[in-house]
Amino acid sequence: MEAERAALKKGKSRKEAIMAAYDRFYKGDIAEEFVRGCREQGGLITMQDLSTWKPLEEEPLKVNYKGIDVYKLQQWTQGPVLLQALNILENFDLKNMGYNSAQYIHTLYQAMNLSFADRDFYYGDSYFPPAEPMKGLLSKEYAKGRAALIQWDKNNAFIGPGDPYPFEGKTNPYVHLLKQRGFELDTSKRNFAPQHDLQNPTSMAEYNEHLWMGTTSVEAADKEGWVVSITPSGGWVPACIAGNTGIGMSQRMQSFVLDATLNPFNVVAPGKRPRVTLTPTLALKDGKPFLSFAVQGGDTQDQNLLQFFLNMVEFGMNVQQAVEAANINSNQLWLSLGGTNTDDRKPRPGNILLNEKTPEAVRNELKKMGYILSFDDRTSGPINAIYFDWKHGSFWGGSSNHGEDYGIGW
Repeated sequence: MEAERAALKKGKSRKEAIMAAYDRFYKGDIAEEFVRGCREQGGLITMQDLSTWKPLEEEPLKVNYKGIDVYKLQQWTQGPVLLQALNILENFDLKNMGYNSAQYIHTLYQAMNLSFADRDFYYGDSYFPPAEPMKGLLSKEYAKGRAALIQWDKNNAFIGPGDPYPFEGKTNPYVHLLKQRGFELDTSKRNFAPQHDLQNPTSMAEYNEHLWMGTTSVEAADKEGWVVSITPSGGWVPACIAGNTGIGMSQRMQSFVLDATLNPFNVVAPGKRPRVTLTPTLALKDGKPFLSFAVQGGDTQDQNLLQFFLNMVEFGMNVQQAVEAANINSNQLWLSLGGTNTDDRKPRPGNILLNEKTPEAVRNELKKMGYILSFDDRTSGPINAIYFDWKHGSFWGGSSNHGEDYGIGW
C-alpha cells in the first residue's frame, strides 16, 4: 500500500500505482527479505525467480453438458477432471436413478474413478513438454469408451488411466509406463486419510476441518455483468514464513511426482507449476452466466462441485439446497496432498465417504458391490455458489452450513 500511495501522490495513474506495488513485492525490499528468509531455511527461491514471475492469462477448457457450457482452468489444475466426469455421466439417465440411490452413488463413484485415473497420469503444466492430450481426454467419444468400462454389479478396483491419444489422431508415447503402474489393494495400509495426517490432528473430523480450512473460495457478480470464481490457497498453517515478511510459503510442491511412472507430465522441474487441486468453476447457458461455484477440500473439490452441479441440473434443487446436500467422496485416487511417502498417496479402491444419514438399504447395497464405507456428518465441504435467474432478472447466492462460508449482497 505504501508503494501504491507514493505513486499516486506523484501523479501516477491507478494502473501505474498498482504496478509500483507489484514491483516492490517482486523486485524490491519485500522480495529481498522473502528470498533471504526462504534461503535461510534451506529454500531455493532466488531474486530472479521472483522478478521474472508474471501472472498468466489462459484460455479455459470447457465441455457442454446437456446445453450448459462448463468452464474449468487448464490441466495444471485438477479442474478438467470435472469436465471428464460430466462427459462420462452424460451417457446415463441420472435423474431416473434417483438422488443418492445406491445405483446413482455407484455410477457417480465409477465416473469419478475413471476421470481421476486420467488426472493422476496425464495432467501437468502445459508450459512444459510433453504436451498433455487434453483434446482426447475431453472427447465425447473417449468418454463413451470410458463409460462402457463401468461394471454395474461391483466396484472396479483396477480402473487405470485410459488412452486418449487415438481421439486426437496420435499414438500414446507412454504405453510402457501405463503397463508398469499398479494398485495397492491392501486396505489395511491407508484409510480415508493418510495415517501420518491422522496423528495430528487425531480424528477424521479434524482432518477434514484442516483440509477445508487451507483454502478459500470467492464467487462474485455485479449488475454490470462481471462474474468471477476464485479459489486461492497456499501457505496454510503450519507453514514456513519467509523471513520477516509474514508471508507463508506455499506447500504445493508436494503435489509433484519424482517418478514418471506415476505421471510423466507432473515430474518436478525448475520453474514448473505443480498440478494443484484448486478448481474454480463457471457455467454458461445460452451464452449467459448460469453458475459460478467453488469449494475447499483438496482432492474432494471437483467431487463435491460435480455433485453440486448435478444436484441443480438433474435433480432440480435450488442453489442453497444444492450446496447443503449430502455428497459422497471417493478415495480411489492418488492423493495430491498429505502423507510422507508414496504408499500414503496410493489409491484405496472401494473406499467411499458417505453422509451419516445414508439409509441402511443404500449402505447394504453398496457393501454388496464391494465398497468400504466411512461416514461423516459433513461430506460436501463448504461450497459457495451464485445462480443466475434470467427469467426473473435476479441472481441467487448459496453458501453451505459446512464451514465459515456466507453470502453478502448489496
